[in-house]
Amino acid sequence: MIRYLFVLVLSSFCYSQTSIENAEAFIAKKEFVKAQNEMSTFLESNPNDLEAIELLGDAYGHQKKWDDAIAQYQKLKQKRPENANYQYKYGGALGMKALSISKIKALGIIGDVKDAFLKAAQLDPNHIEARWALVELYVSLPGIVGGSFSKALAYAQQLEDLSKVDGYLAKGYVYEYDDEPELAEKYYRLAIEVGGSVTCYEKLTDFYQGQDEPEKAIGNLEEAKDKHQRNAMHYQIGKVCADYNIQLDKGENMLKVYLANHSAKDGVPKEWAYYRLAQIYKHRGDTEEALAWIDKAISGLPELEVFKAFKETI
Repeated sequence: MIRYLFVLVLSSFCYSQTSIENAEAFIAKKEFVKAQNEMSTFLESNPNDLEAIELLGDAYGHQKKWDDAIAQYQKLKQKRPENANYQYKYGGALGMKALSISKIKALGIIGDVKDAFLKAAQLDPNHIEARWALVELYVSLPGIVGGSFSKALAYAQQLEDLSKVDGYLAKGYVYEYDDEPELAEKYYRLAIEVGGSVTCYEKLTDFYQGQDEPEKAIGNLEEAKDKHQRNAMHYQIGKVCADYNIQLDKGENMLKVYLANHSAKDGVPKEWAYYRLAQIYKHRGDTEEALAWIDKAISGLPELEVFKAFKETI
């Protein structure tokens, strides 16, 4: 009898682990519906399995089924109110719902979003994601409903105490939106000096483009290219050159290098490089070459209206 019970318990454990692992694998492969179905079935007989509830919430979240994700994370929050990550995920799903509904309706749930993030930060003094969420929330909200650059900076300082790179990026973000471009540039630059990741370079590039400073954006991208040796940087440089009608020879060269070394891991389809080359040739007044490149882009991705619309302008 004891042996039978042991086998039964072991079988149940193995089934649990297999289902959880299956769902995690599905999510890793972005097969979110399969992960949802796997966890929904599993939870019918294991309704209190916290890991399964969380994975089901994650599967819903990846599909932007915010109400369903909220329901799962709320279960977790109620079962384990002192778990910072559950509070954070609940607030995140609520926040994403707020972005998908009218501003008037969103006002009704912003307080719950903030409370969840604040609770997560309070429960875990090392929770970086919750502090980033609070920085972004305080920056994005109007002052009349609780927005505050000073509070955003306070959480950015907490991030800096935990991780200098995150802190510098957060401060750059706050100062950028508080219309303090010199301070924003300073902190984005500090993030590059300390961390130097592709993300750090991307933040500074986006900032320069937002400030309408394409020459600085190109210089930053070239620095990133030399450091990280990523083919995708060639495309990004060509894109800025094409968009701003500057350094066209460099832009053409970068795009052709990108095409010569293109692989799936680069992320941007070749057709977008064709489109950027068409832009460059149009800037030069070379209609024939511009049409040849945009036709290649349309041939590869015929469903994209932006390519067809551009062709009409040549």
